[in-house]
Amino acid sequence: MKKIITILFTIMLLTACSETTYNDYKFSGESEHWEAEYVYKGTEKWGGKETYSNEDSYNFILEYKGSLEELSSIQKLYYSYETNSSNGYRNEEFTEPPSTVTFTSSGRSEGGAKVHEDEVIKVIVKWDNFEESFELYNDGK
Repeated sequence: MKKIITILFTIMLLTACSETTYNDYKFSGESEHWEAEYVYKGTEKWGGKETYSNEDSYNFILEYKGSLEELSSIQKLYYSYETNSSNGYRNEEFTEPPSTVTFTSSGRSEGGAKVHEDEVIKVIVKWDNFEESFELYNDGK
């Protein structure tokens, strides 16, 4: 009986000293020809005063607002996105017309810097001789 009480007390003590925070944000925005979303999911864990860990993942979705036929002559597409803590880009050259108007990038990390809910994410899109830039804002704010 004494062992059971000791185990229960230890579990309660460990639970009281640890805290987990979940960060789920969706940022969105658009320009004249493009719209984008940046979906961020992160988990932060504190285990008392001395331990901290975090892991996160993101999806960046860029979509052309026109028709697939309008994109059929595209030869080059470059896009980039930048948060306060990281950035990403993609550079594509097409030998054949694209088969979609949606382009995506994703990633995950452990122990990296997190995206904050009030960030403004900067996006640049270049296709052939055109360029647009715009910002993504948290939909929940």
